[in-house]
Amino acid sequence: MKIVIVGDGRVGSTLAKQLAKEDHDVVVIDNDPEVLNDLLETVDVYVIEGNGAVLDVQRRADVGNSDILIAATTNDELNIVCCMLAKKLGCKATIARTQNRDYVRQMQYMSKELGLSMIVNPPLAAAREIFRIIQFPSFLKRNSVAKGRVELVELVISEGNILVDKALMDLTKLLKMDVLVCAVERDDEVYIPKGDFVLKAGDKISVTAPRSNLVKLIKKLNITTQKIKNATIVGGGQIAVNLAEELLKSGVSVKIIEKDIETCKNISERLEDAIIINADGTNHDLLLQEGIEDTDAFISLTDIDEENIFISMFATHLKVPKVITKMNRNEYSYLISDKGVGSIICPKQLTANEIYRYVRAMENTEDTVQTLISIIDDRAEAIEFVVGQNAKNLNRALMDIKLKKDVLIACISHLGQIVIPKGTDSFTEGDTVVIVAKNEAEIREFNDIFM
Repeated sequence: MKIVIVGDGRVGSTLAKQLAKEDHDVVVIDNDPEVLNDLLETVDVYVIEGNGAVLDVQRRADVGNSDILIAATTNDELNIVCCMLAKKLGCKATIARTQNRDYVRQMQYMSKELGLSMIVNPPLAAAREIFRIIQFPSFLKRNSVAKGRVELVELVISEGNILVDKALMDLTKLLKMDVLVCAVERDDEVYIPKGDFVLKAGDKISVTAPRSNLVKLIKKLNITTQKIKNATIVGGGQIAVNLAEELLKSGVSVKIIEKDIETCKNISERLEDAIIINADGTNHDLLLQEGIEDTDAFISLTDIDEENIFISMFATHLKVPKVITKMNRNEYSYLISDKGVGSIICPKQLTANEIYRYVRAMENTEDTVQTLISIIDDRAEAIEFVVGQNAKNLNRALMDIKLKKDVLIACISHLGQIVIPKGTDSFTEGDTVVIVAKNEAEIREFNDIFM
């Protein structure tokens, strides 16, 4: 497909690299020549220097004959104007990145009147992801597929856990429920395991289970759970405000530490029930003074990755039950994932994945992509497909199907019934199938999973 990206910031560059790698015809528009030169050194794309909201610039990029325009600058209104202009020129679909939550609330109107196909909001996406994790603090990550009926959770196997030294083929009998370990990280290697794979203490695993079994799974694994009653957030940006609103609505007490006095005044007006502290949240003595040792959840949301890493490590050292760390650059997150930073959240990656899922769905009209989730420090992915009539191996037992290396069928939803698959199960047209694969497998459509 022909895709135009306006803005080469964190989201734009991530998308350009991902889409170019999959042989899409990518054009990047940005008014900073140095940024474009840096991109050209690493990615095979066509670049145009200029303002993406100017008609002449969009015509030079041939936006009118493009499949998608993605406006990903840091200016909300500029992004919306870019999309409106692209739609008038004839672009098939337009996606706008916004920071203001109000635009998300009026998406239906903007879609009808302005022609926007999609709005993505990084602060809102990050806040929702953090809130989901806090609901089940024992997990490093938590995602849902199959319309929320199936959970994909990530956790570390500790010493003494009943899964230690157990083969995956024995888990259903051992746990007395349907679960599937679909990815394992061990000693910096990622595995898409088979039934004879034996788990070890220290393994980071991604597990698929029906949502109804989630609480049972926690009990079976003897995972210590602590209900989050209060949370401390360092950094008073938009993610913090969005998250605090969700936490307060769910009955969680919230304290936000922010060093900018004007920001403190603004968020105190919006969050009347939260405690707002005007101070430097990276100061260890200050954190101790504000009772970090007694908080149930600590979330570091400053704009500087290094600050977030170090204060999260401090919180972990003090044995805070749940620690969450925001990373603007997550390229090396796997290097620090076991260094006491808890769950890692990357707004850039969440936003790029949301847009990428839309692109996948547009290019694949036969087997539609419903969900795309990065797992195991973004080194593998779970992809949810709706199976089309031209899919291979319809109604064949899974034991008789040869899948590509490092690919696994993690879940099948058939007529609303959830199946954690065994060798005798099969899929048919209209089913929702979740597959898990290492990134190198390059699964773009459902039939790509087969040998």
